[in-house]
Order: sequence, then structure tokens, then C-alpha cells
Amino acid sequence: MQFHANATGFLKTHLKISKVVDGDGIFVRDFFSGIEQEIRLLGIDAPEIKRCRKLDQDERETHLPGQILIELGHQSWNHLRNLAPIEESVSIFTEGKDSLDPFGRTLAYVFLSDRTCLNEKMIEDGFAKPYDRYFCNALAEYQQLNIFARLNRRGLYERVAKF
Repeated sequence: MQFHANATGFLKTHLKISKVVDGDGIFVRDFFSGIEQEIRLLGIDAPEIKRCRKLDQDERETHLPGQILIELGHQSWNHLRNLAPIEESVSIFTEGKDSLDPFGRTLAYVFLSDRTCLNEKMIEDGFAKPYDRYFCNALAEYQQLNIFARLNRRGLYERVAKF
């Protein structure tokens, strides 16, 4: 993932993962202040891991039973935990105005110390799909990666055609 010099955003470094919430959410802790912050990976969506309003919506849209979606959600969650274990050092980058979702979570790209973008990797590996509810400069790239993952039956696409 590349960023343009004229892009508005905010880069924050010296963070460690303190919790992996699900396939598209983590908590990070500032190395210096110890303050925790919840991050929603920008531009991606992974299946839910428990019954909620979003799961009901996903059932209607995918025509898959909630129990299967929850199983897929746990696979996605496990994949993210393997990519980014607790205490892993990360940096985050937010874009422009939409840096918080309605739940107060920071919408951001999350980068590992080797420069791997977790958002991109989750889609590339087939454990998340592009999400366009919030503005994301990488959406077109994520859509291409998702097509490739689906055609090659990577990750969750090994079990289902869509999620």
C-alpha cells in the first residue's frame, strides 16, 4: 500500500496490540502512555463472531445461516491473531475526516513492523472482504485483491462463494 504526499491523515507509531477483538478489530496500547485504543481496520469487513444486528444483516445479504457466518468469523479472527499476536508492534494510519466510526472506534490501516498492512493482508488471504461504508482510498485495490482471493478459493472462499 502506498500513500501520496498530499493525502491527509495521521500516522501513529509505538503501539502494541493488546487484544484481537475479531477479524477486523483490535485494541492497541501506546508504548509510552499505556493508553489503549480500539481500532477498526479501515476498508475491510470480516464475518461476525457472535449474534448481533450486523450478523442478521449479513444473513439477509449472503443467504447463509448465522451459524456458518459465525464459524467463518472465528476462522477470520484466528487468522488475524496469527498475523498480529498480542504484544506485536504496530503503527496505524488514519484517513481524513472519517477517522471514527459511530461506536467510537478509530478507523485505520494497521501496519506490522515489517510494513505489512493487516487490512490488505486479510483481504489478500481471503479472510475479509472490502467494506465501503466509510471512505477508504484503498477500496479499489481491496476489491481487486478480493476478486483474486475469491477466484483462487483462498481463506474463507475455500468454504463459501461469498460472505
